[in-house]
Amino acid sequence: MQANGAGGGGGGGGGQGQTQELACLSAQNGESSPSSSSSAGDLAHANGLLPSAPSAASNNSNSLNVNNGVPGGAAAAASATVAAASATTAASSSLATPELGSSLKKKKRLSQSDEDVIRLIGQHLNGLGLNQTVDLLMQESGCRLEHPSATKFRNHVMEGDWDKAENDLNELKPLVHSPHAIVRMKFLLLQQKYLEYLEDGKVLEALQVLRCELTPLKYNTERIHVLSGYLMCSHAEDLRAKAEWEGKGTASRSKLLDKLQTYLPPSVMLPPRRLQTLLRQAVELQRDRCLYHNTKLDSNLDSVSLLIDHVCSRRQFPCYTQQILTEHCNEVWFCKFSNDGTKLATGSKDTTVIIWQVDPDTHLLKLLKTLEGHAYGVSYIAWSPDDNYLVACGPDDCSELWLWNVQTGELRTKMSQSHEDSLTSVAWNPDGKRFVTGGQRGQFYQCDLDGNLLDSWEGVRVQCLWCLSDGKTVLASDTHQRIRGYNFEDLTDRNIVQEDHPIMSFTISKNGRLALLNVATQGVHLWDLQDRVLVRKYQGVTQGFYTIHSCFGGHNEDFIASGSEDHKVYIWHKRSELPIAELTGHTRTVNCVSWNPQIPSMMASASDDGTVRIWGPAPFIDHQNIEEECSSMDS
Repeated sequence: MQANGAGGGGGGGGGQGQTQELACLSAQNGESSPSSSSSAGDLAHANGLLPSAPSAASNNSNSLNVNNGVPGGAAAAASATVAAASATTAASSSLATPELGSSLKKKKRLSQSDEDVIRLIGQHLNGLGLNQTVDLLMQESGCRLEHPSATKFRNHVMEGDWDKAENDLNELKPLVHSPHAIVRMKFLLLQQKYLEYLEDGKVLEALQVLRCELTPLKYNTERIHVLSGYLMCSHAEDLRAKAEWEGKGTASRSKLLDKLQTYLPPSVMLPPRRLQTLLRQAVELQRDRCLYHNTKLDSNLDSVSLLIDHVCSRRQFPCYTQQILTEHCNEVWFCKFSNDGTKLATGSKDTTVIIWQVDPDTHLLKLLKTLEGHAYGVSYIAWSPDDNYLVACGPDDCSELWLWNVQTGELRTKMSQSHEDSLTSVAWNPDGKRFVTGGQRGQFYQCDLDGNLLDSWEGVRVQCLWCLSDGKTVLASDTHQRIRGYNFEDLTDRNIVQEDHPIMSFTISKNGRLALLNVATQGVHLWDLQDRVLVRKYQGVTQGFYTIHSCFGGHNEDFIASGSEDHKVYIWHKRSELPIAELTGHTRTVNCVSWNPQIPSMMASASDDGTVRIWGPAPFIDHQNIEEECSSMDS
């Protein structure tokens, strides 16, 4: 261990009355739908969306009567086929009994949430092509999948009957929240109409749409200019490429419907694939709340079971010692995986840096190169962005910095500005051609690969360094218990983080937003650099005045790991202040941990006990144990 001198949603409704009118029809209360002059053809199937309240010429013409399980009243001609099929199916399932018909009349009115669920199920079944099942569901429940005007509108859009679709907009106008929405919807319809005319080679008709229908809307004139440019397309393929459009047909019209639907309340027309969206959100939320989830999120519902909650076992997490590296013969002060995850560099008090190769299949490490000659020992290591070079620094009294060529194992640069310097920390510029270095005695340099001094900042007592992705800002923690940002282009600096105790080390997340600090006597702190606020203080770790290096890690950097003076490695989920794992095995202080950036299940830790431990999942995953572990978590 190193003693350090610093020790000192869903769419909105349009009013309750309208919601009651539009959402569902109650079989027993005989709620009436808006009067409709729809022809039989308007009520025919389009994607299986058939209103459950057929038009009838009786006093209760818009209600659904149930008599022995068979729809009563003068049904519309277009519903005859469906009614017959419904009756047949009903008979086979004992639906056509007087007792059930009576119970349907007497049953309690469905709640709004029940009606919503029925509509969601109906939409999903309709997407699977189970149209007769949808009809039966809607008839028996007394609900309807969507407003009759919306059904007509859907039919006409999918058939490319643009004149009738425009007329449908007039029926939908009272049901739309915003008066501007109808204009936007009409624009989308006419744009599709215009593109289809162009693809068919009907240039004059397309020009007529552009001049006499689209332009008078006085909406999105920039888009109209773009559309007019498509008149110059020489052939259909050219049009589809320039317009980034699928072409005339089901695909483009389905996309058009998805856009049009966003302007309609869900009581009129359900958002597309709404049930799948809700299920996907539920799966993602479960994964997000899973403390041990450490793999890429797969948005495909086919990859998970919807029948059980998502739970990751601790046995799949890097909590188990896979390998102990014992080639160092003294305290190991630092370890760091390369950016591509194929190598690990370890630095020790024994004056050597060892490069280890990671086997891509077994994830075991073997010694690749030993870099010798660091008289003061190696306390900090930084890989260049392309992993071709490695910079090694020593403890407080070391005035030298060594730059190695990793491929050849040759020393490219041995830099020392002055014997009075203390070059204990280093960070690479994102361009890979420069680095910054400094130490506790008040020097702060920017150098090239040959060690030539490019810039310097006097009087900055550097404890730890990091270069941001903008290529010009360097973060440096100093002996005033703060992190400041230094701009090497305009030579300005500003305060970013202020702690109440010495900052022994820090690291930055890949997105540059979060800073992870090891603070003397306080442990591990997480700061938001953009908002400049302390986000979280992680509990459990023992941190005195020794320099310990923590890290972000795991998939999407969802986890944080740190060594500790109580010989353990602590792991936290980024959102939780309590550790989710305490790894034992080291016999002295754990100085540094490094999570493999490409293999989320691999982590390394370096200790004063002279060893480096590689952590991974349980060697043999017993699926029975995992199931027992899951059931114990539920109990």
